[in-house]
Amino acid sequence: MTIKLADDGLNDAVLFAFDEQAFPFRNHVQIHLIPGQKAQMVLPPGPPGTHDEAVLYYGTVLRIGDTFHMWYFGSYGAQREGIGHGHGRPSSVLCYATSADGIQWDRPELGLVEFNGSRQNNIVDLPDPGLRPAAAILYEPEDSERPYKLAYEATVDGQARFCVAFSRDGLRWQPYEANPVGPFLEMAGVTRFDGMYYVVGQGPLTAHRPQRARQLMVFASKDFEYWSPCGAVGLDRSPDLTGPSVETNWNHIEEIHLGAGLWNRGNVILGIYGQWHGHYSGDRRFLTMDLGLAISHDAIHFTEPIPGFALIPAREQPGSPAGEFPALMQGQGMENVGDETYYWYSLWKGTSGTGVRMVKWTRDRLGSLIPFAPKGARVLTCPVDIEGAARLYVNASGLGEYSSLQISVLDEGFRPVPGYAPVTIDEDGLRAPVQWPDHDVIAEGRFRIEVQFSGIRPEDCHLHALYLERVLS
Repeated sequence: MTIKLADDGLNDAVLFAFDEQAFPFRNHVQIHLIPGQKAQMVLPPGPPGTHDEAVLYYGTVLRIGDTFHMWYFGSYGAQREGIGHGHGRPSSVLCYATSADGIQWDRPELGLVEFNGSRQNNIVDLPDPGLRPAAAILYEPEDSERPYKLAYEATVDGQARFCVAFSRDGLRWQPYEANPVGPFLEMAGVTRFDGMYYVVGQGPLTAHRPQRARQLMVFASKDFEYWSPCGAVGLDRSPDLTGPSVETNWNHIEEIHLGAGLWNRGNVILGIYGQWHGHYSGDRRFLTMDLGLAISHDAIHFTEPIPGFALIPAREQPGSPAGEFPALMQGQGMENVGDETYYWYSLWKGTSGTGVRMVKWTRDRLGSLIPFAPKGARVLTCPVDIEGAARLYVNASGLGEYSSLQISVLDEGFRPVPGYAPVTIDEDGLRAPVQWPDHDVIAEGRFRIEVQFSGIRPEDCHLHALYLERVLS
């Protein structure tokens, strides 16, 4: 893998320390991931009898300007009995909320859709009678005709299918006249990457092998209208067990639920996916679901920095009902807000305790590289092509008098570049500039960055990320 900073490439890039493709060469260091902190309810359900008396989420959070926008599914009606899935109530509508800080949310009265004789609600206008609770929204302000693009699930001719819609304001939607555009797909993420659109979700369970299994499946399109006729498997956690003795096996293995909600950082995509921990009985009432982390460099193939790591554990969520097996549902939307990173999600089942929740990390510190043996601990990046010049910044913690980082620039062949000898970073920082005695930028060329962990206690150093920012003339 090569990261390219150029007029026809990127102007900035982030190299997360937990990304093995960004840091392929390593010695005496290991990846640590950091679970989300300070889980809290930020959008509780509405009062009984309202259109969102249960909140399923299955939606998106976008920050546009100074305002956060949320689309979520409200659900209403008597709870279904028996089966333990998350569609706990018979009817769902797509709803809208806004926030100035991503924590305190308002439900504006949109006046668009009538519910129980009144339009004083926050239901968006999506005229599809087959709408099902699964959707992901992309915002492209450069597209003046249809800046908001929606991938959603709807029942068509008795089958759940992949559909799309477009909007100028995110509130009044026009379903695509050629819907459905694909097979069954419960989606959680959407992005545009390298000129193509990608929707990530949970597709047909037997699309890629005989045994039923939930996998992270990716569909692609050039124009958001005509989509790949079948999906690509981006990540699979389930065993490949086939044969006549497994025909009735279902829901009992490790799987991926709803694909992944995506955070496109330009050169890398972070995905928050559902870790389906099936119960040996196959009864969905007893399964649990944490949320895990996967990364991609092409929007198709995903890998886990630490396989099976629960980035957001389902256990003991605030407001969750006692006596039920804990299970979470991811959504689309992750944002850096000041010195913190926010992510929104919800419980999976539409029973008591529903509502959108949020966790936090210190900004971009979802993980780190930490020495496990002090001698010779170091990492080297993949090649970076720089057109013009670029500034380098580091996100690191645990630094001080006895622990520091030594950062230098090498050519592609691992030889030191004159003028970029190791410089010491011994203070914590979220985006600390790296400057050499005669250089505050890295000149044009093809390079690698080397980071050495040094000091009396190098094992205290935590490297979270490097940032490259192209200098524009």
